[in-house]
Amino acid sequence: MAGIRSPWPFSIIAEVREIYRKRRDVMVDSFARAGWNVPAPDATMFAWAPLPEPFRHLGSLEFSKLLIEHADVAVAPGIGFGEHGDDHVRLALVENEHRIRQAARNIKKLLQPDAKIESNSPVKVA
Repeated sequence: MAGIRSPWPFSIIAEVREIYRKRRDVMVDSFARAGWNVPAPDATMFAWAPLPEPFRHLGSLEFSKLLIEHADVAVAPGIGFGEHGDDHVRLALVENEHRIRQAARNIKKLLQPDAKIESNSPVKVA
């Protein structure tokens, strides 16, 4: 078998790979500066991120709700990927680098120890 041929020219594939590599690097760096260490995915447009320590007791669903409500950041709760995923969320690298940096700035505000979190849900943050 000679291998699989792509319907797209290699230059386009390389260009898309570079876009996602840059987005990944921006996300990992800017989220780390915001106080959330996210391991860099090797070869995917998704990152599997452990919940930040002060929020682990909430589980992935409640933490995801806080992110959308207080940081305008949407993630997929890890619990949706199986019972062992509840201490993680899945981040998608679908936004451009500017929007990823904005998300990190919003997340940084949420992660601050003195952040005022008033939620409609009965969630208690440590």
